Amino acid sequence: MTRLHQILIGLLAAQLILVGLVFFLPQPGRAAATPLLGDTKAEDITTLTIQDDRGVRIKLAKAAAGWVLPEADDFPADDAKITPVTVKLAALKAGRSVAQNEANFKRLQVADDTYQRKIEISTAAGASYTLYLGSSAGGRATHVRLAGQRDVYIASDLAPFDVNADAASWINTMYLEASSADAVALTLKNANGEFIFEKNAQREWTMQGVRADEVFSTNNFSTVLTYASSVRMTKPLGKTDHPAYGMAQPSAVVTLKTKKDDQEKTITLTIGARDAQDSTYIVKSSESPYYVKVNDYSVSELVTRGRANFILQPTPTPGPTATPTPRAP
Repeated sequence: MTRLHQILIGLLAAQLILVGLVFFLPQPGRAAATPLLGDTKAEDITTLTIQDDRGVRIKLAKAAAGWVLPEADDFPADDAKITPVTVKLAALKAGRSVAQNEANFKRLQVADDTYQRKIEISTAAGASYTLYLGSSAGGRATHVRLAGQRDVYIASDLAPFDVNADAASWINTMYLEASSADAVALTLKNANGEFIFEKNAQREWTMQGVRADEVFSTNNFSTVLTYASSVRMTKPLGKTDHPAYGMAQPSAVVTLKTKKDDQEKTITLTIGARDAQDSTYIVKSSESPYYVKVNDYSVSELVTRGRANFILQPTPTPGPTATPTPRAP
């Protein structure tokens, strides 16, 4: 074996050793991919409090019958919307740290006072965690930091829009749903007066007080019937009435009577005060123990319509065309 062969063999051995070091020794800056929330499982999570960068906040709690909004007298939440989030939270991994300097926390939006979402988590075992969900790291990846720690990690399957802070993201927003086809009478009372509508023997809608020379606008009434029989909320408020809700002097009251299979039912919808800050009205249905907020456009037709809105205005009849007078030559 020549000296050259010995050198080449030595270089090959060195390369093999280097390859072994690269593949089998721990890499700098790479931590073991341990669960970020320790041994917490999705089913262990009992409380979630979510706050966004606008200050909007929602609290969700697990009760015996399922998830609820405890700050709204345990209004039922939608388990099917919450469970996937608890699964994603429990699956978060503390893998490779992408930042450790506090100076980067604000830029990545995972600082104590600058974040996309702040998520407070409590478990059945009494453990509690606070997560800061920040800016996008590409695709569905998001920067995330556990409060009290300096390491920023990448959440690969959890984005801020998965954990919105508005109540509507976690509940069934349908507050009142009655069949307009089964409606047989409707009374609307607002600042413009009281208006009574009924179906006649031919099952056609009529309005009390329409004169012989007037025509009832069934189209405009149909709009009112639609809004009165289907109401979606933006958030539940709870079961307790408050003076600020304006129920003592409501903006409008709708009484809807339905009949199906010889069974009659009366539903009362009371529309209280308007909140100018978020453009909502406080609403209470006799079908629910809860007071709720609804967008003003959902009930404004019930608040503002007057008698003239239900009467078709006559179309002006054009007068005879005047014959031009011939000019003298």
